[in-house]
Amino acid sequence: MRYGFVIDQNRCIGCHACTVACKQEHSVPVGSFRTWVKYIEKGEFPATSRHFGVMRCNHCDNAPCIEICPTVSLYRRPDGIVDFDSERCIGCKSCMQACPYDALYIDANTHTAAKCNYCAHRVELNLEPACVIVCPTQAIISGDLDDATSNISRIVATQKVSARKPHKGTEPKLFYVGIDGDLLEPTAPAHQDSHFWSDKQVGEDAYKFPDADVARAGPGASRVVYDVAHPAPWGWKIAAYLWTKSVGAGVLIVAAVFFALGIAPTGTLLGVASPILAMLFNAATAALLIFDLKRPDRFYYLLTKPNLSSWVVLGAYILIAYSGFSFLWLLNNVILGPPDYYIVYPTAALAIGSACYSAFLFAQAKGRDLWQSPIFLWHLFFQAVAAGASTLLIADALIGSDNAIAATLAKILLIAVTASLAATLGEISLSPHVREVQLAIALMTRGELRRPFWLGAVGSGLILPAILLMLAFAAVAPDTLNILAAVAALIGVWAFESVWVKAGQAVPLS
Repeated sequence: MRYGFVIDQNRCIGCHACTVACKQEHSVPVGSFRTWVKYIEKGEFPATSRHFGVMRCNHCDNAPCIEICPTVSLYRRPDGIVDFDSERCIGCKSCMQACPYDALYIDANTHTAAKCNYCAHRVELNLEPACVIVCPTQAIISGDLDDATSNISRIVATQKVSARKPHKGTEPKLFYVGIDGDLLEPTAPAHQDSHFWSDKQVGEDAYKFPDADVARAGPGASRVVYDVAHPAPWGWKIAAYLWTKSVGAGVLIVAAVFFALGIAPTGTLLGVASPILAMLFNAATAALLIFDLKRPDRFYYLLTKPNLSSWVVLGAYILIAYSGFSFLWLLNNVILGPPDYYIVYPTAALAIGSACYSAFLFAQAKGRDLWQSPIFLWHLFFQAVAAGASTLLIADALIGSDNAIAATLAKILLIAVTASLAATLGEISLSPHVREVQLAIALMTRGELRRPFWLGAVGSGLILPAILLMLAFAAVAPDTLNILAAVAALIGVWAFESVWVKAGQAVPLS
């Protein structure tokens, strides 16, 4: 059994009855929608036409929201309905990033995720969903797609139907008859400053894509004239989490490099300060993650109700294990002396895992095409090394400079920023020919985010540190230049994380 929907746009009159019935049936708060109607217009006056499409959850057979949900609050029922349990939700908003269809939202009353659940409570009573019952033209057809005798199965088998983003591999079970193709492609219509009936709501289309309107202008061009707001789920706290995690992981990755070079991680800097810094920044990372939850009181569900396929959970386990080994590093140094390989190498492995696991988490956010970059994992690693070396250079100056260690740290930092520069240029030049990725990169390189990207992430964070470090190697005030390079590199890591998070969420999903 596989329940699905067919929406016949040839019958639909755009009356919004389905939206109203859904909000009434499920007490959906003002400003949120489980199903909504999107309007576009095409052509130029007087040869214009208006088209609309009903948007909602696709109840995918291969739902990415289920995979990423850390507490199994989203699940697929035996009848194919993708349902949710608000009692398990921690409000991490990962499901909103994973869904390519913008189907999930945060309920303002419960502070948990919510979406269309096919009116599962009605289905269990052999009743049809509320939107089906209320539709005046019978444009919404529900039923079992596996039942060859059902009306929905016959329509899918005998008529030309379309689905939204089938290339995502989600296997959606929401099909359309007679829908305009531009309604299925969120980036196809141009976006305007106002809607047909109202001004845009706060958070919608916060960024203007360079040349996007120009590229879509001309006869037959489409433009959005009515839609609902879809604010970005993640903000500065996620960018800050990536930054603190880079520092926390990087300090012991760099300390392990010294061990590999035959320099025992002893002394105040490598033996004491490094693990303490790792634990402090790991604690800051955990605090930011908990603070970003809509239900922070349920954060412990990651341990008591985990979904082991979610990198939200796996990442939390890695951070916990890494913090534990950081403490062992410190304890061993205080009690027994410099830690040996049986502590250094496992700690280094967990530090690398801590730095890089976010690449797998962002890859599970399948709704965001920019974040699917295969370079991002290596980029996170290089950033962690740069952040760790920078932090240790500053700590070395505060504790009492060791010229030999400072010189090695400066060389490690130079290698790291050079590799990061290559990764950054790779991110923006080796992107796939996907319009969503191209729009996000255009926003970073030529659009509203170009200044923080070029001046902050690239200029301050990569090119300036490289220049300062090369001057330091020439023995021109090396200590001061090393510190300036370290500070600039840390600013650059923050700038990139901020831009990356914003640009990835700027491209519309519906």
